[in-house]
Amino acid sequence: QVQLVESGGGLVQAGDSLRLSCAASGRIFSTYAMGWFRQAPGKEREFVAAIRWTGGRTYYADSVKGRFTISRDNAENTVLLHMNSLKPEDTAVYYCAAASSIVVVRAAYEYDYWGQGTQVTVSS
Repeated sequence: QVQLVESGGGLVQAGDSLRLSCAASGRIFSTYAMGWFRQAPGKEREFVAAIRWTGGRTYYADSVKGRFTISRDNAENTVLLHMNSLKPEDTAVYYCAAASSIVVVRAAYEYDYWGQGTQVTVSS
């Protein structure tokens, strides 16, 4: 019963920054972690970043480590993905997801709820 809505995608140039937002509603109190995944055309969905709801421990894919930052707002009903130094290879549809329980944080199958996605396009 968790609903997620992503926003903030757009067209930017390489080196630019962008902030994605995922608004959560419903039974967010049962959420163990939230994450971001992305999927480029013709490719499988891949893990980007995740954050534990309690404690705030974060996880990142090697490809975005040092450039992307995942965080929560003060109300803890929104998860953000700050993306810096964007590269053309970051181009994809970005999805936020929520997990009520999790073992492998980077595995999509661990997540129970998904948003509709927001397009990020990075030109060179």
